[in-house]
Amino acid sequence: MMRLHNLRPRPGARHRVKRLGCGESSGHGKTSGKGHKGQKARSGGSIRLGFEGGQMPLIRRLPKRGFNNAAFHATYAIVNLSDLDEFKAGTVVNEELLRELKLVRGDVAGIKILGDGELKHALKIEADKVSESAKAKIEKAGGTITMREPATRKPTAGADDVDQTAKESETATKSKKKSTTAKAKKKASKKR
Repeated sequence: MMRLHNLRPRPGARHRVKRLGCGESSGHGKTSGKGHKGQKARSGGSIRLGFEGGQMPLIRRLPKRGFNNAAFHATYAIVNLSDLDEFKAGTVVNEELLRELKLVRGDVAGIKILGDGELKHALKIEADKVSESAKAKIEKAGGTITMREPATRKPTAGADDVDQTAKESETATKSKKKSTTAKAKKKASKKR
């Protein structure tokens, strides 16, 4: 019968400590299994993954081809109709409400409504994208869908700089023209 006083660890769970640096008679030899000298024999000496002793590593020898657009991919938060069925009839479901209830988290480009599940009552939904099946189910339940307008892109800093320099050059040319016309008028008045 198993009792507290006769509990034992499972066989093989506890290992004898490997005692290193105890000389040749310890069974681990003079160098404690580390070989002779070199970087790996030193205390704290380790070689990072993929290091080939200074030789050009494999990752740099292989050719790099193609382009991956994943960095520029817009990710949308997915919300199913089964998640929206919890709301009362007539509720305005938007991103703020979904974030409060933790249905949408993180940095996303927008919200996409998918048609998994059934909607029992009418809701006013504001989203960026809606699947065809979700749209049909929402309209069948008497709800409405308002598509949010995409955020207008701001011009890049480089374009602003170009516009600014163009404006400055225009004002400079106008001021030069004014000064030349003023000089011409003075000369004409002196001649009279």
